[in-house]
Amino acid sequence: MKDLILNIVPDAVIEEKEKLTVTVEPKQLHPLVKALYSNKELPFDYLISLIGMDWGDKLGVIYLLSSSKDMSREIAIITATEDRENPLLYSITDMYEAAHLNEREVYALLGIRFINNPDMRKFLLAEDWNGYPLRKDYNDDPKLNPITIANKEIVDIAPFIKEDEKGNLVEGTTDIFEEDDYVINIGPQHPSTHGVMHFRTALNGEVIKKIDVHSGYIHRGIEKMAESMTYPQILHLTDRLDYLSASNNRHALCMCVEKAAGIEVPERAQYIRVIMDELNRISSHLLAWAAHCNDLGGTTAFIYGVREREHVLDIFDKTCGGRLIVNYNVIGGVMNDIYPDFQKDVKAFIPYMREKLVEYDNFFTHNPITLNRMINVGNLSYEDAVSYAVTGPAGRGSGWSCDVRIHKPYSLYDKVKFKEIIRTEGDSYARYLNRLDEIEQALQIIEQLVDNIPEGEFKAKTKPIIRLPEGQFYQSVEAGKGEFAVFIESKGDKSPYRIKFRSPSFAAVSAMPIISEGELLTDFIGIGGSMDYVIPDIDR
Repeated sequence: MKDLILNIVPDAVIEEKEKLTVTVEPKQLHPLVKALYSNKELPFDYLISLIGMDWGDKLGVIYLLSSSKDMSREIAIITATEDRENPLLYSITDMYEAAHLNEREVYALLGIRFINNPDMRKFLLAEDWNGYPLRKDYNDDPKLNPITIANKEIVDIAPFIKEDEKGNLVEGTTDIFEEDDYVINIGPQHPSTHGVMHFRTALNGEVIKKIDVHSGYIHRGIEKMAESMTYPQILHLTDRLDYLSASNNRHALCMCVEKAAGIEVPERAQYIRVIMDELNRISSHLLAWAAHCNDLGGTTAFIYGVREREHVLDIFDKTCGGRLIVNYNVIGGVMNDIYPDFQKDVKAFIPYMREKLVEYDNFFTHNPITLNRMINVGNLSYEDAVSYAVTGPAGRGSGWSCDVRIHKPYSLYDKVKFKEIIRTEGDSYARYLNRLDEIEQALQIIEQLVDNIPEGEFKAKTKPIIRLPEGQFYQSVEAGKGEFAVFIESKGDKSPYRIKFRSPSFAAVSAMPIISEGELLTDFIGIGGSMDYVIPDIDR
C-alpha cells in the first residue's frame, strides 16, 4: 500500500498510527484517492467518514476510506489549506456518491468549499446562517442568528466552483429543478417521513422525477457541544443520536475512549454490554418493521411490533431505569450490575420473540398487498449501496457483506457464532426481510451469552477526570441501522479537540433520491420505511 501511495504522491507523509495515515497537499488529494479507489487488487471504494477539521492554522478534512471487499482494511487521508478566508479543497464526488452531502455538511459547519462539487449549498444549516459553528473562532452570539422561519428558506439554486480544462477556477450556479418541473413538498411536517425530514420532489404525473433532500430542522450541534464537555458527559449525548440504537452508540464512544486511555473492561461488563446491544438491535428492528408496515397501511402490524418491543424496554427499565435513552454503558463497563432476574427475563423473551416472528411471517410477510408494494420497489444496487455508503440491513439487502461485528469484530463478537443476513435483490422487500432475520440472529447471540455471564466486577476503576493522550482515535460498531463510528482527536485534555459521529442514517437518506427516481409517489413513503433512517442521527 505504501508503494502505491508513494508512486502517486512521492512527497506524501505516511504515518503508522491507529490507521495508516497519509497527509498530502490539496492538489494531490484527488489523484491519490482516485488511485486507491480504482486499485484492482483492493479498491478503496467505501467512504466511511469525511471529517471536517479546524487545526487553527489550517482548515482541512480527514477522509476515512475502506474497501467493500475487505472492510478491515482502512486508511486515513488528510489534506488542509491555510486560507481561512476562502478555503478550497478538491471534491471526491466523482468517485463517492456519499461525498455529496458530507462535503456540503463540511461547508456549512467549517466554511470549506469543494472544487467540482456540483452543489455547494449548506447542508444542516440554512444558507443565511452567519459563521461556521465547528471553527474554533466561531461567534455563538444568538443575535447573529435569530431563530426565525427565514433560517430555513428553501433555495433551489446551487452554487458551485469548478476547475476548467485550463486549470482556472470558475464559479457559477445551477438550477436544482427544471423550469417546468412540478415540485411538491413531502415533509418536514409529515408523519411518515419518520421525523422532520424535507424532500423537495419533482413529479412527472404520479412518477417521481427528482428528489432534493433538506435536513437540519432539529440540528442540535452535538459535535460542537462535545468540545466543551468531559468524556463521561458526552456519553449522555450519544443515546440521543439514533435513539433506537442508544446502547450501541454509547458502546462505540466508550470503547473509543477506553482504547485511547488503556482502560481494561471487566469480562462481566463485556457480556452485559453485548446482550444489551443485541436487545437494543431487536428493539430497533421491531420498531423499523412496525413503522414500515404502518407506512404501507398495516396499522395492526404496528401495534404488534410495539407490543413485542415493550418486553425489551421492560428489561431495559429494570436494568437501568431507562427505556429509550438507557444511559447504561459508562467508561470502563456499565453503570450498575444486572438485576437478580435479568437472565430469567431475557431467557423467557427468546422463545416468546421467536413465536412472534412466525406470527409476523404468517400475518404480513406474504400478504399480496405487501408483496406488490415492496418487491422490485426502491431498488438499490450493490454498487450504489457501496458508493452511497449504505450499510446495515439496507446495505446487506443489496448483497454487500458489511456487518462490522464480522469484519471489524469488537467486544465479544469474535467469540459468538451468528450468520450475516445477506440478500441480493436490493429492493424494499429484501431490506424488510433482513431485519426480521437479523432479530433471529440477535436472539442466537444472546442465547450463547446469557447463561455464561461471568462473576466479577461490572466496571473498571477509572479516574474522575479522564484525559486521553494526544492523537486520533476511531471506533466502529454495528448499530441497528448500520456502521456507527466515533472519531476523536485529542490534544491531551479532558475534552476532545474534535469529535465526529458517523451516522448510518445520513447515508441511508442520501440514497433516497436514486432509489425513489422513477417510482410512484404512492410508493415513496414505503421506500423510506424500508431504509429505516432516524432524523436525529442525521441532524447531529
